[in-house]
Amino acid sequence: MLSSLQSGLRNAVSRLLGVDVIDEAAVKAFVKDLQRTLLQADVNVKIVLQLSIIIEQRALQEKPPVGLPRKDHIVKILYEELSKILGEEIEFSLQKNKTNILLLIGIQGSGKTTVTAKIARYLTKKEYSVGIVAADTFRPGALIQLKMLCEKINVPVYGDENEKSAVKVAAEGINHFTKSNLNVIIIDTSGRHKEEKGLIEEMKQINSKVNPDKVLLVIDGTIGQQCYSQAEAFHNAVPVGAIIVTKLDGASKGGGALAAAAATGTRIAFIGTGERIDDLEIFSPVRFVGRLLDMGDLHALLERVKDIELEADNKKIQRITSGKMTIDDLYYQLEQITKMGSLKKILELVPGFSSNLKDQDMEGIETKLKRWRVIIQSMTKYERQNPDELNSSRIRRIAKGSGNAEKDVKEMMNKYKQTKSMIKASRGRELRQMMKRLQQ
Repeated sequence: MLSSLQSGLRNAVSRLLGVDVIDEAAVKAFVKDLQRTLLQADVNVKIVLQLSIIIEQRALQEKPPVGLPRKDHIVKILYEELSKILGEEIEFSLQKNKTNILLLIGIQGSGKTTVTAKIARYLTKKEYSVGIVAADTFRPGALIQLKMLCEKINVPVYGDENEKSAVKVAAEGINHFTKSNLNVIIIDTSGRHKEEKGLIEEMKQINSKVNPDKVLLVIDGTIGQQCYSQAEAFHNAVPVGAIIVTKLDGASKGGGALAAAAATGTRIAFIGTGERIDDLEIFSPVRFVGRLLDMGDLHALLERVKDIELEADNKKIQRITSGKMTIDDLYYQLEQITKMGSLKKILELVPGFSSNLKDQDMEGIETKLKRWRVIIQSMTKYERQNPDELNSSRIRRIAKGSGNAEKDVKEMMNKYKQTKSMIKASRGRELRQMMKRLQQ
């Protein structure tokens, strides 16, 4: 996420921490590093200058608390001031005793349709019953795309391929789902590039017709500080309740987009951090800045672990922790890691971890995990439950069936045996406690 901004901020902090004496010159050099990094991330010049002045003044004038080194105090100041720029965290909550109508708006290409499905996924995990109205009558294939996305998460979609009036589809969709007693109805709307005036007028009409409980503006994080004028234009037309910033996983201008969106006074509710349907996060400025500065976000990590919904299989846990782990159990663990997303994203949430592993190291580990899953899938049920029976002919067949070399199969088996021995030697006390905590 925002790798160039991350690396720039971390390098600036690293250089500060490497200085022997924190004098005025060291503080000014640190501030210049910050300015360069933020400007490259397309943060507005005025915001960068204001931030620079505040950080420099506080770093030179404030006395650190007793026991806190001055270097660490300056990093704390950076953490606090960056968090302020990104606005306040908002609570995204809906009433379950009524039908909440959410209206999603934004220009074409912002990722609105995908975000519609992501929000539906987020809400269904919170035990809301959700229906979606496909009111994007402008873009060909929008209805089909939405149905394909929502089929995976068992969320119903209403649309009419032959109707050209988005206002009429929105109203009919509300009537359609009202009979189902749903908690939430999400309306996906049209977008434009060249016809923004027509788009704004259409949004006004839909807003007036359906009277939504919340209007969510979806903005492409790659457009940087242009987010400000876009958010302002929509907010002047309809009362935007919150902003969702998408495509932050590869956005070099993501810092500018977040700062600009926050500057409108409309709070950022969610950020899109990847292509998977679960890659949507509640936006917390404090936690976000913590991840940028490699201070981690353990809260987000725990949420992700909880979302896996690990099955409470006490026999399996007992078998693994007693040192009687089978290949089936190893496969089970690999599946849980896969459900959490990429290993890189998981380790980004752990304080100090992401900066210690190079991208190529991470890619190598992920490649091995994927390879091992395929290897295990090529084993028979007997072989997975009785791994000690693997002889050279079985290994040869498994390698051929999985499209891997025999050495890859042997490497996996060696790692399996090492893990099993390690757990058995420690009697699995720590692992047993950890797995039980995860299932609470």
